[in-house]
Amino acid sequence: MRAWAVIETGKPLQEIELPTPEPTGKQVLIEITHAGVCHSDLHIWEGEYDLGSRGKMRLTDRGVVLPLAMGHEIVGKVLKWGPEANNAGLKVGDHMIVFPWVGCGKCDKCLADEDNMCLSPRSLGVYQHGGYATHVLAPEPRHLVPVGSLDPSLAATYACSGITVFSAINKVMPMPADEPIVLVGAGGLGLNAVAVLKAKGHRRIVVVDVSQAKLDAAKQEGATDTVLADGPDTAKRIIEAAGGPVGAIVDLVNGTDTARFSFDALRKGGKLVQVGLFGGEMNIPLPLMPIRALTIQGSYVGNVKELRELVGIAQSGKMPAIPITNMPLNQADAALNRLKEGKVVGRIVLTASAA
Repeated sequence: MRAWAVIETGKPLQEIELPTPEPTGKQVLIEITHAGVCHSDLHIWEGEYDLGSRGKMRLTDRGVVLPLAMGHEIVGKVLKWGPEANNAGLKVGDHMIVFPWVGCGKCDKCLADEDNMCLSPRSLGVYQHGGYATHVLAPEPRHLVPVGSLDPSLAATYACSGITVFSAINKVMPMPADEPIVLVGAGGLGLNAVAVLKAKGHRRIVVVDVSQAKLDAAKQEGATDTVLADGPDTAKRIIEAAGGPVGAIVDLVNGTDTARFSFDALRKGGKLVQVGLFGGEMNIPLPLMPIRALTIQGSYVGNVKELRELVGIAQSGKMPAIPITNMPLNQADAALNRLKEGKVVGRIVLTASAA
């Protein structure tokens, strides 16, 4: 198989030849047709996370080994499977979304379909080869969700962008439909978050970003209010747009600045869910946490149950589509650079010859 891999962090991706894996046990071999390009791929490509005053966390410290074909938003067609998957009802050519956040497959979390919380992660495109390739191995049939009637380019985004915001939004629900929910970031995650909230019938959606073009896209997606974060008074602008301090904020950027203004915009009893990996650190006045009864919670991607539920909602026609830009798989490096330069509205999805 061919892969477009990180050979050295920060350097251009290289096309390499790898042995096409032969599925064993419950494994399913997938011929990739589509692969989304996620901001998390930039961190892997660059090789580190920014921990603020604590320095950097190298990806090698997390067990990432190079060369690596990144890409965790994967759609493809079933080619073959191991003998233990014979009774899974698979057919050659089935078009599937591949759940990438896999774990050891044996612990209580994995057995409960909560692989993303496994203490021994084996995520596709992070700890093993992923979507920037012609083929990928899914560990088990349960990690495959049929594309069905969905546009496969859009369906690919649900494997990360979609379930990440779906899981995060579930952490602030239930809320009255007319009570504002604030989304920080209007990239691929932010637009999918607007789509999820619209599908859930939520009527007040405030989106914050540094890019007016991305805010315009959020408005087209269904956001009711937008806030341009171009100055030190962003918290005040959020409060004005929302009609008062806010009960729920989902920070899809999660940098030092966004954490600060998100915290400052919360009302008593409010909740901040932190999703993004932009990096930095958060400094908060500790007495305000109990005095205002605030909650700060991290949210890491989502589980396969949430992916199935999200895809079901999308197939019902309730979720508006986000803007998609298609590029050939062999232009993965150019796609990453476009994302790094902030030139992407919505999501880039790479398409392979098998598509």
